[in-house]
Amino acid sequence: MSESNMNTVANAGRIALILTFAATLSACASSGNPRDPLEGYNRAMFTFNDKVDEVALKPVATAYKNVLPSFVQTGVGNFFGNLSDVWSAANNLLQGKGEAGLQDIVRVTMNSTFGILGLIDIASQAGVPKHNEDFGQTLGWYGVNPGPYVVLPLLGPSTMRDTVALPLDVVGDPWRYKDPSNVRNIGTATRVIDKRASYLDATNLMEAAALDRYEFIRDGYLQARESKVFDGDTSRRDQKAPKNDSSAIDDEDSLKAAPAADAVTSGSNTVATGTTTQ
Repeated sequence: MSESNMNTVANAGRIALILTFAATLSACASSGNPRDPLEGYNRAMFTFNDKVDEVALKPVATAYKNVLPSFVQTGVGNFFGNLSDVWSAANNLLQGKGEAGLQDIVRVTMNSTFGILGLIDIASQAGVPKHNEDFGQTLGWYGVNPGPYVVLPLLGPSTMRDTVALPLDVVGDPWRYKDPSNVRNIGTATRVIDKRASYLDATNLMEAAALDRYEFIRDGYLQARESKVFDGDTSRRDQKAPKNDSSAIDDEDSLKAAPAADAVTSGSNTVATGTTTQ
């Protein structure tokens, strides 16, 4: 065989190998679920997040829950929940939901003053409802499609739309500007641990019950996220303009429509939905 023919065969072999490798990657990355075309990658990242949780996060959260008095844990959750109301107010106003936005502002004012910097949730006791809005929900409110489901490293479940919105959610978090930096870092770690501790019972139950935890968390997250974006009224998906001014996600109908996103996530796949902006 001539040298040119040998080179041709070698090149053809290399091309075939590349095509085979590409096809293998495509098969691993694809899924029969149109909302999860990256299932291969997502499952790998889900496993990684679970391992991080198993080794580091869950044991610390368990100790946190068992050691600290419940009133301390409540105070920590209230404090960071009060901070999240600031960004929630901004997003409610961006969505044109003035009543909800004003309620968020009232909550921050009441809890930051009479509630001792938010440690006590005076506003809820006074009947002022709490909302949980972020910029991904704002984009969804104006008709931006969620795009494919994606599991982010350490942060957990998301969608392409919400991942694009994530940097602005980070910028909108008041705690990001806390000085000095060592106090900010300690607070951020405490926030993550407190969030994880609050879902220990739910995630333990889910781990025991779900046959395929990945699918259970994915489907529950996507359903709950859609319910949040449309305030429990998923018929709004096909409408271009908002019809109502209610953004509370904790009402009874919303909870019946879909499980809370945080409650169906686990491990590092949990903290995702609540720690970046909440």
